[in-house]
Amino acid sequence: MSDMTIRALRTALIRVPWVGEPPANGIMSATARELLVLEVLTRGGLTGMGYLQPLRGGLETLDACITGMIAPMVIGRDATEVEGIWQSLWRGTYWMGRMGVAVFCLSAIDIALWDLVGKKAGLPLYRLWGKSRSEVAAYGSGCWRGLGRDGMISKAKQFTSMGLGAIKMQAAHVRPWREDVKNVFAMREALGPDVEIMVDVNMGWTADTAIQAGRYFDDADIYWLEEPVVCEDFEGYRRIARHLRTRVVGGETHFTRYDMRPFFRKPSTPILQPDMMRGGLTELRKIAAVADTWGLTIAPHLFHELMVHVLASIPNANYLEYMDWNDDLWVEPAIPQSGKLRPPESPGHGLAFKADLLKSQRVGGSEVSGKV
Repeated sequence: MSDMTIRALRTALIRVPWVGEPPANGIMSATARELLVLEVLTRGGLTGMGYLQPLRGGLETLDACITGMIAPMVIGRDATEVEGIWQSLWRGTYWMGRMGVAVFCLSAIDIALWDLVGKKAGLPLYRLWGKSRSEVAAYGSGCWRGLGRDGMISKAKQFTSMGLGAIKMQAAHVRPWREDVKNVFAMREALGPDVEIMVDVNMGWTADTAIQAGRYFDDADIYWLEEPVVCEDFEGYRRIARHLRTRVVGGETHFTRYDMRPFFRKPSTPILQPDMMRGGLTELRKIAAVADTWGLTIAPHLFHELMVHVLASIPNANYLEYMDWNDDLWVEPAIPQSGKLRPPESPGHGLAFKADLLKSQRVGGSEVSGKV
């Protein structure tokens, strides 16, 4: 098991029906959960796993990119060359990449490589990277706008009954902003003064609307206003922040630290929310390091089961986003206890999808190998 030469890449595309009702958020497909599961196989026998959940389709496109563009640049390399492989893939796909599909695929490789390095070292990732804390605070996410006021409050109370001290509710997309204001105040009344309430706009407003609604949100003492405008509107972010007392946060739709430069040059967004699919673990940790330089904290987008390793190893951790919609997919689901999540102690990231699910819900995939 000492030979870490990459001999093959193997993918499985899975579509899994939602448990209960699909997310009532007005922006996602209601048909099924879609995931790409990637295995990186080494000549010595170790296998690393990475995964993507693109949320808006594209599984077959991602698979084609991995087999056609990514695999030739990876097979035959030493799996411990994590930074070197990241740079090769970044530069090698730059003409068609920088954002989008190519970076998603780069990210899946990066996650699998770190899993391999952790297994090789016999350490969980958060210890491999240098443990900073033993547990991380989490908030409950998924109080969708389409559930209606009572439905959002009911979902929030499910989270608080688990011991979570913070929840996130959605605004915009489904109904007018004045109704969102009423929902936020109803949520505050239902939960009391001691539960943190995050509000996610999912890029659904203009800066003017965000300012207009946000001034009311200020009086409800919410923790943050998330992604109020489209990701390219950095001046909109800054203008909103100038007019509100509430934190204005974002970053989940931005690709790599390069795309986030305006957040650092004029740091009016105190909490950044990078997504692991838009640069992988290597890039997410670099974003955290740059953010720490400017006094910013990190609250990653989704994937709490893996992000717990990142936040447990950096000094500027904020919250984990606990979304319970995939708990049924894992051999050992990552569920917060008393409002916090502890990283697993298994080598690598310690995650494994249920084997029967990978077979019964598989709708495609491929394997690419080379002469190594």
